[in-house]
Amino acid sequence: MLASTFVALILAFSVFIYYFNSRYAFSDFYKRLEIRAFSMAKSDLDQKSTADLIRDFKGEYLEPLHEEKHVFIELDGKNRDFKKIANENNLNEDFVREIYENGSSTYRRNKLFFSGIRYDVNNKNYLVITSAINYYYEHHMVYMRNLLVISISISSIIVVLIAYWLSKRLINPIKVITEEVNLIGTENLHVRLDVSDNEDELTQLIRTFNNMLDRLETSFETQKNFISNASHELNTPLTSIIGEADVALARDRSAEEYVDALQQILKEAEKLDKKTKALLYLAQTGFNGKVLVFDKVRIDQLIFDVHKTINRIHPDNKIVIDFSLLPENPEMLKIKGNEQLLHLALSNILLNSYKYSSNQSVKVSLGLSENQVILVVTDSGIGIPKDELQYIYDPFFRASNTRNFEGYGIGLPLTRNIIKIHKGELNVYSVQNEGTIVEIKLPVGKYTL
Repeated sequence: MLASTFVALILAFSVFIYYFNSRYAFSDFYKRLEIRAFSMAKSDLDQKSTADLIRDFKGEYLEPLHEEKHVFIELDGKNRDFKKIANENNLNEDFVREIYENGSSTYRRNKLFFSGIRYDVNNKNYLVITSAINYYYEHHMVYMRNLLVISISISSIIVVLIAYWLSKRLINPIKVITEEVNLIGTENLHVRLDVSDNEDELTQLIRTFNNMLDRLETSFETQKNFISNASHELNTPLTSIIGEADVALARDRSAEEYVDALQQILKEAEKLDKKTKALLYLAQTGFNGKVLVFDKVRIDQLIFDVHKTINRIHPDNKIVIDFSLLPENPEMLKIKGNEQLLHLALSNILLNSYKYSSNQSVKVSLGLSENQVILVVTDSGIGIPKDELQYIYDPFFRASNTRNFEGYGIGLPLTRNIIKIHKGELNVYSVQNEGTIVEIKLPVGKYTL
């Protein structure tokens, strides 16, 4: 298709050039004939001195045309029989009449071109007609036509070869990519397209597609982990409730035994209630933040409030707050956000640091960059295994080294959603058995609803 389009364009341009060049050849040759007719009229009909001058000029500067002829026709009085004049000189009657009436005219008969003028001298009227074969058109235009035909043929071959090369270079790789993409499904999302060493647009496209597959695979893995973890977390208390109820109803029991069973059922139901509420809250924070109420929040004051809350729950905590990097102007610590959500997010981070560090020292540092408030929480706890860091934001996921600690695996995903609502950034760095660093970055005064 591409090759045929190029060939058609070349052919159209060639026809365009040939047509207008032939038109120019005709008009130019008619002009030459008209100049010769005028010069012949001057040389043969004017005074002697002028005639000699024109004749010398014609012989020196005007090369003779092919089969060039000149006809001088004197018109007598008022009786001008143009038909008779045309027949006697083997001319066209309309051509002769137009010369007389308009002063000049042109005419073509097969290969022979005619140009005539009316020349008035010494109170007499003459028709001066010059004829010749257009050698330029007969030979040069034939040469141009042959040249264009050869050029079109060579250009067509080159275009076809280029199109074939392009098809091998571009279209065939695209076909290969299409075939490889059709082989990728949900069961083999780990498959990636081969990337060449070239840095062309096709390679960039393949890399972009591979990156998209990476994100899709991560999303699928997240969903699988969520389903697996959620089913386990929700099924465990349900199993306990059903088991306790079955045991209590298996036979008649004393009032104390029924009370114990109901208390156990209540305990498991409360766990289930907490997990479902946490899951619901996690889903709600995944919505657009514009449905929430935002106001100015001072981060340093928020840290104090969170610390005060944790002190009431765990008076033995060893959380140390470092404000040595605070700016002199407290207005720079104000951000636009929802204080309740930020309080919840920061509480989750500090409580995790306290819990998983077995009440070792936890350091909270607050600093300020050009356009961000930066909060860093550092502990020396159990850390997170390196190969499990990629799953820490999956709901209900808990690291393999946290079996001895209570938790539901909701706090960190919830915190990340809250930070995202505030157009912030949450980063977690951890080394197993050495500790964890949590970094929160929030924009200063630039978040608007």
